[in-house]
Amino acid sequence: MKLNDKLNRVPAAFAPETRFAVVIQPAAPFRATLENELEQLKNRLLRQLLDEAPQAELNAVLRRAASDAAAIAWTSGVPLLVFPELLREKAGAARQYAARQAALLQRSRAGMETAA
Repeated sequence: MKLNDKLNRVPAAFAPETRFAVVIQPAAPFRATLENELEQLKNRLLRQLLDEAPQAELNAVLRRAASDAAAIAWTSGVPLLVFPELLREKAGAARQYAARQAALLQRSRAGMETAA
């Protein structure tokens, strides 16, 4: 007795082909899109800060504060949510730094005038 004699033959019947619409969604938002949104938010909030502070001395420190806040926010899981508050804190610290530097410069100039 052969192996083929023991097997039952089953006739194959194929149904019409079924197609499914597959929509591929990324597991997470594209980094470039999120990066672009964070950069736009940074520019918009920085523009507001610079409009509120017309002193030229604050320009550089506020820009640095915005860049620092964006870098720190990016490391969080939700940079767009964290960034505005982080920028507010960094901008406050930057204003205090600029005020201390201006006071120090004024004292050193006054000391040089009295020495001369």
